[in-house]
Amino acid sequence: MRVSDVPAGTEKLRFRMIDLNAPDYPHGGGTVSYNGNGKLPYGAFRYTGPCPPSPHVYQFTVEALDGAGKILGKATAKKRLP
Repeated sequence: MRVSDVPAGTEKLRFRMIDLNAPDYPHGGGTVSYNGNGKLPYGAFRYTGPCPPSPHVYQFTVEALDGAGKILGKATAKKRLP
């Protein structure tokens, strides 16, 4: 995964994926250290990919956090899958 336009001072990135048609389903996500290079290694966090029986709308969110956990920036995108 690649990220861009990360705010200065970011030490961690928090990811979430929510199925807006089934918001209680635990797709996962997580918080990972950010070293400034914009590329996260495979396996940096866990999630269950979208594979619904019919099309669902998914919301993807990433938050940039400083060392104290303060949110420095946030990006959200929605996509209908499959």
